[in-house]
Amino acid sequence: MLDRISFHVDAGEVVTLIGANGAGKTTTLKAICGVIPVTGGQVEFEGEQLANRPASHIVSAGITMIPEGRQLFPGFTVRDNLLMGAYKPAARAEAARRMDEVLEIFPRVKERLAQLAGSLSGGEQQMVAIARGMMAGPRLLIFDEPSVGLSPLLVQQMFDIVERITAGGMTVLLVEQNVFQTLKLADRGYVLENGTIVLEGSGAELLNNPHIKRAYLGG
Repeated sequence: MLDRISFHVDAGEVVTLIGANGAGKTTTLKAICGVIPVTGGQVEFEGEQLANRPASHIVSAGITMIPEGRQLFPGFTVRDNLLMGAYKPAARAEAARRMDEVLEIFPRVKERLAQLAGSLSGGEQQMVAIARGMMAGPRLLIFDEPSVGLSPLLVQQMFDIVERITAGGMTVLLVEQNVFQTLKLADRGYVLENGTIVLEGSGAELLNNPHIKRAYLGG
């Protein structure tokens, strides 16, 4: 359960939520995205109140989440999985252009368009999941544990992809178990413990914080 947390993500920023398992990170993301109800407080995006709006409305408003575990349609081709990201009418009208854009970022996905998503490696599936999220044309892209299940080499590739996306101006909210890499990438971060924000600061400040070093960096 979350306890009166408050945070913000400014346009063009990379902001991370850090915390141990059960701290409330994924609950926060699901509340933002309309997956679970908000019993108090507000979720505001670009001046619009989104608390307890349907998830479909959240996507239309410009927020897309890349869920933990990827959640692709394994029996669909990669192309069809990508097109599922553009199912809303406004996104559908831009699907061809956005497909070209995401395939430029993910050349390996382009090579796999005709394959079934379930036949891809874990790293390839993560690329497809990110590309599918971008097909919706979001203005805020939320990542929930994108490196789960990936090898160390693929984890670095994933962070390189996120960095490339943010370099293009995308606003990102990131929950990720690799705290060191995440804070190196993030402009700012918040630390959640037992549903409460206990620390906040720039990525560099949190990297050098003694509590963060002891609790999350093994130092």
